This record gives sequence, structure tokens and C-alpha cells, in this order.
Amino acid sequence: MKTADVVIIGAGIVGSSVAFHLTELGCRNVLLIEREQYQGQGSTGKSMGGVRAQFATPVNIQMSMFSIPFFAEFEERVGMPSGYKNHGYLFVANNEPHMRYLRTNFALQTKLGLKQVELLDAQQIAKMVPQIRVDDVLGGSFCQSDGFVDPHLVMTGFYEKAKLAGAELWRSTEVTGIQTDAQGVCGVETTNGFVATRNVVNAAGPWAAGIAKMAGVDLPVHPLRRMLVPTEPFAGIPERCPMVVDMATGFHFRPEGLGLLLAYAHDDEKPGFHTNFDHDFVEKVLDRAITRVPSFENLAVNPKRGWAGLYEVSPDHHAIIGPAPGMKGLFFANGFSGHGVMHSPATGLLTAEWVLHGEPRIIDAHSLRMERFAEGRTLDETAVL
Repeated sequence: MKTADVVIIGAGIVGSSVAFHLTELGCRNVLLIEREQYQGQGSTGKSMGGVRAQFATPVNIQMSMFSIPFFAEFEERVGMPSGYKNHGYLFVANNEPHMRYLRTNFALQTKLGLKQVELLDAQQIAKMVPQIRVDDVLGGSFCQSDGFVDPHLVMTGFYEKAKLAGAELWRSTEVTGIQTDAQGVCGVETTNGFVATRNVVNAAGPWAAGIAKMAGVDLPVHPLRRMLVPTEPFAGIPERCPMVVDMATGFHFRPEGLGLLLAYAHDDEKPGFHTNFDHDFVEKVLDRAITRVPSFENLAVNPKRGWAGLYEVSPDHHAIIGPAPGMKGLFFANGFSGHGVMHSPATGLLTAEWVLHGEPRIIDAHSLRMERFAEGRTLDETAVL
């Protein structure tokens, strides 16, 4: 019978970060269990890879302020590159409510110590990205330390360093049950045999609710499709173009190779495990793209290159991190609502601290515990893409 000090269910970027931080804190007997043949075939490999500190709540800002410097120093700390590019995020507002929102967020972000964020007027935005139509723009916000990473590189770096420290990975292995006794979690049933353990971390992404149910816990996380459209090579955007977010429509884009990645959050999407790419989405996203960047009418797009991935959405669009209520030994690292990649360094350390020390130390993340929903302490993150 296999035994492990900690079993992590899900070996994507979040699970791999948890494994890395557990081993960094001295816990060597760590087992990652991955249902797919290869890591990153779930949400990690389909992410847009954006990282930003421009959020509306203190805990998300603090998570980013820990994670982004970690990405910047990733190669020195982990031994592999993260692909971090500090091209920034540019939020563009064309009405006064959106500008008030950005000013309020700016005040909170700077109060918490974010030094790189700034408010811009329409002329400054036009200078930064001349292709943007600004005749209706009131202003925006920009943070230079925001940008993008390569999710696959980050995931691989976390896992390989954890592996060197003793962590083990089981691929192509389904978790079929979580056993409990009077003390709490006592083991995990898998298609590769039973694993005796007193600590299980649920890092199963969109499948997290099903894993929690195996231990008799109702986890309020559901899957929601998001689609991305890559373009063919396009030379009409500055080389260091930031992630541009048009607040009027939710359309956003960033450079990707010689082309661009286009996206927007379509409000009519229904929860579910839908991962098919809807070719009609191309026309919808291009309509929004041309409205803000007229030269995008010349973009070449092959619909066959588009893809869909799954967000794991919580009721308040904040992560659920920490011990499960009423089930000793079960820990959550779930519900990121699109922010799993960018917050993976902070999530890994917070979760490892919960498991090994009984509380988080780097960030006061008690507000992310699942009890907030029953206690009426939900958070309000409106900066969701």
C-alpha cells in the first residue's frame, strides 16, 4: 500500500505549485495525482497566461503582489524560465462610472503598496497604443509590472523542482474515492491503487466539486467555458503592446508570437463541461475588436486554430483556499474564476502553509476560506475577465 504525507489531486499549475512549496517547506513525501496522460491538459494549457495586480479587493491585489515578483525571479528560484513579460495591462474606459471604478481601484492598489500602477488620460493611451480609437475614451489605468507568463513553463518548473525534492507524480490516474474515519481524511482510492494519507489537497480545477463530494463536502465551484482566438501574424501593433482591456465590451487582446490573442467574456455562457470551440465566436470577438482598434479589420483569423478552456468559478469570483469545514485533512485550492495561473505562486505557498502550519503566513488569506459563504462574508471582485 502506498503512503504519502500529502496527496494533491490535480497536477496542473496550481497542484504543481502546491507540491513545490510543500517540498520547499520540508515536506518530501508528496504525491501528485493527474487524471490525464500529460500535465496541463486541463485549464492550465488553455489559459491566456495574463498576470495582473489591477484587482478590486485587497486579497487579490496582495496575491498578485506576491506572485508577479515570483514570476520575475522564477528562473533563479525554480531553475526554469516562466516566460514572464512585463508588457503591462491597460484598462480603457469610455464612461464616467468605469473611470470612477478605476480611480477607486487605483486608490486601493496604491494604498497596498502597488507602485507601478498609474491613471492615464486618452492622449496617454493613444501614445502607448496608437492603434486604439480614443475619440470616446475618458481615460484608463496601466500597470507596467502586469503582463503575461507561459503557463506550461511555470507548471513544468514547479513540478520538476518538486520532483527533485522527492515529490512523485502518478499520470493517467483517476481518483475514485476519498476515505475518511473519525479523525478525518485517511486515504485516497485511485485506479492505480489505494494511497494512505491524512492530508489531501483538492487542486482539480473545474472538476473540484466532484472531488470534494467524494469526502462528503459541497464545494461551490462550477465549470464555465471561455474561448480564445489566435490570429495570424499581424505587424500593426507595437512590439511591447500591453494586454488591452476595453471595459465597454469586455474585449481584450495581447500579443502572442507574431500575432495576437483575442477574447471577451460572453455573458450568455451557461455552466458546464463544454470545451468545444464555437466558430460563431470569431465573428463576435472581431466585431468588438474592430470597434476599439479599427485596423483589426485587417486581422486574418483561422477559426480552426481557436480553442476553449474551462474557468472554475466560485460564487464571488474569488479563490477558495484552506481547510474544508468539518473535514480534517481536506484542503481546497480551487475556484479561481480565471485567476489560477496568475495567482499560482501565492496559492501554492498559502496552501502549503495551511497543510503544514495550520494557517497562512505570507498573506492574511483567512477571507478565502469556504466558511465565508455560510457566514455571509462573500467578497466582491468585479475585475473579472
